[in-house]
Amino acid sequence: MKKSPLLLGLVIAVTFIGGILTGVILTKNNEKQERPRTLIIENAPKSAIKPNAKELPKLKKAPSKVLIGYVQDYRDPNMVDYSKLTHVIFSFVHPTKDGAVLFNGDQPLKNLRTVVAKAEKHDTKVILAIGGWYHIKGGESYNYFKPAISNPKSRAKLVKELTNIAVREKLDGIDIDFEHPRSTADAENLAAFAKELSAQLHPKKKELSIAVYSKIHAVTLTEVGFVQYEPAMFQYVDHVNIMAYDGQWDDGYNAANLSPYPFTEKIVNYWSNLFDTLKLSKEKLVLGVPSYAQPEDPKIKQVSFAAIVDNNPASASKDTVKMNGTTYHYNGSQTMRKKTRLALNFGFGGMMMWELGQDAQGSHSLTGSIYSELKASRKEPVKYYAVKE
Repeated sequence: MKKSPLLLGLVIAVTFIGGILTGVILTKNNEKQERPRTLIIENAPKSAIKPNAKELPKLKKAPSKVLIGYVQDYRDPNMVDYSKLTHVIFSFVHPTKDGAVLFNGDQPLKNLRTVVAKAEKHDTKVILAIGGWYHIKGGESYNYFKPAISNPKSRAKLVKELTNIAVREKLDGIDIDFEHPRSTADAENLAAFAKELSAQLHPKKKELSIAVYSKIHAVTLTEVGFVQYEPAMFQYVDHVNIMAYDGQWDDGYNAANLSPYPFTEKIVNYWSNLFDTLKLSKEKLVLGVPSYAQPEDPKIKQVSFAAIVDNNPASASKDTVKMNGTTYHYNGSQTMRKKTRLALNFGFGGMMMWELGQDAQGSHSLTGSIYSELKASRKEPVKYYAVKE
């Protein structure tokens, strides 16, 4: 049946009005709901509405500079200023010819455990050094260390013993102080020892460092050949602690050659060039400095920097002092700052001190002087350069 035009018009009008009313009601209800917090831009391209997520570029973190201090096993652990040190190297345990490890009695082991407990409060790492110049059974450690690392069986035993101690005592690593490899065979055996020890320590997140002879003659300022190292060895260690002191024995006794600045310049230049040639990071290199004084009269014993400061605090910034009827040569606070800047300018990884028990306490501390210079260097760019021959 056909609908009349009037009826058809009425239906269309009602439908149109109903649609408007429905839209108004829905709009009112939506206004009562929480608005979405995402900003929607009308007529924006899809890339603006749904941007592709991109990771921020990873910035390479600048390596932090280390301040390493050796401390002898009989020292009071309370005298160490752990807050300024990144590493404390506890010295020494002694190797036997068959690869065993000896502590110098019960007290050193107790001291080591105290050092570990105190260092942990300052996030300072503790490393145990094996070797040194003098052996617990008398004489040079060389005569015990050499056979221990020359035989594959005793070398493997020594590696296992040191690794077990590092794990058991909750240490952060091991330091090798073999004084000194005197032949190609010595150098190769030392490299093999470092490689095997590294293979055990590094998977356990523990470090391996090595103390090395300066390789520079304090008088001629030329390379010394009687101490030999296998260059491949340095790839296995985290820190190479350069013993840039004790030059007083070169070409006859002369206390002034203990560790003068020109001597240190040559040492830094030598090791910098060597690592550049080997294409190894110079961040591994750590410049060692002394905290003791050498007397011009060889019949008189060395004295600590602490003794010099106790005698006269004004001597803290100097490099010589007259005491006990003789003149002593040492590195005062100004020279320590200068040497620290030298190491940084060459791109070295930091500084090392032998040894903490001889340093002064308080404001005249050499540890404090080095720490302040390292801290100040973080605020300015460092230029790497080499000394001209």
